Amino acid sequence: MVSISQLPPAIFLMGPTASGKTAVAVDLVQRLPCEIISVDSALVYREMNVGTAKPEREILADAPHHLIDIIDPTQSYSAAQFRGDALALMADICARGKLPLLTGGTMLYFQALRHGLNDLPQAHPETRAILDEKAKRIGWPALHAELAQLDPATAERLKPNDSQRIQRALEVCYLTGQAMSALLGERTHALPYRIIPIALVPEDRSLLHRRIEARFDTMLEQGLVDELAYLRSRYRLDPELPSMRCVGYRQAWQYMEGELDRAALRERGIVATRQLAKRQLTWLRGMEDIRFFDCLCAELSTQVLAYLRSVL
Repeated sequence: MVSISQLPPAIFLMGPTASGKTAVAVDLVQRLPCEIISVDSALVYREMNVGTAKPEREILADAPHHLIDIIDPTQSYSAAQFRGDALALMADICARGKLPLLTGGTMLYFQALRHGLNDLPQAHPETRAILDEKAKRIGWPALHAELAQLDPATAERLKPNDSQRIQRALEVCYLTGQAMSALLGERTHALPYRIIPIALVPEDRSLLHRRIEARFDTMLEQGLVDELAYLRSRYRLDPELPSMRCVGYRQAWQYMEGELDRAALRERGIVATRQLAKRQLTWLRGMEDIRFFDCLCAELSTQVLAYLRSVL
């Protein structure tokens, strides 16, 4: 039996939105034999650049990222697909004598990669169409109430208007006759690597909130609304697509539909981003064996590099 110390290392560089993960990852690539694998459910979409804070071309030229720009905004990308793609990339990177550096803020992807996947059914378009039609008639809160009868544990952790997750949980119930919460414990094989998990978190969360506010303002200045207008003209989009549920795009869509004015777009976008960061931090604090660094530290990259050199 192979011990953990004999497994090839893989770095997990995690953190909430606006914590500076990309800057640290790019610095590490310049100093260690690493290749970056993006762990971000929004960066997978082509032509969604402004609202996802996608690294600029110059940065990607110096530090290429795998799993960026791999699908159109009309498509979906699951945790299972990510795990398969990431495992293949990690094996290839290690075979070339380099270190996989996985960085991003989609904690579900990290969780799926590290601990394996449950035996949930694949998405079923016909069932989702039935649920979408039902939601149009009675609303997602009513479907949330239905879920509470079928799968109380999952319903308890979801908000009544969390359409994407309610739909998925009901889809699983309809297809398997079992609660998703009961199936989540059935996992595939764990990751065959020695994981070095690092989390960039703020000691002062109010300063992270200021970063988030400035970042969203920058997105608006760089043309978030114009980008969405272009995407809507190029693709057949609707607001329930996973791509359009991304923070920023959802609020920009509401603005374009006249549901929000410019001030409300900004306010709701910032609030939604803060809520996302809060969820990411909650995930991180629930993970085991993580080395935490203050993402607001001026010497952040130097500290992370020193730690990695001590454990690699």
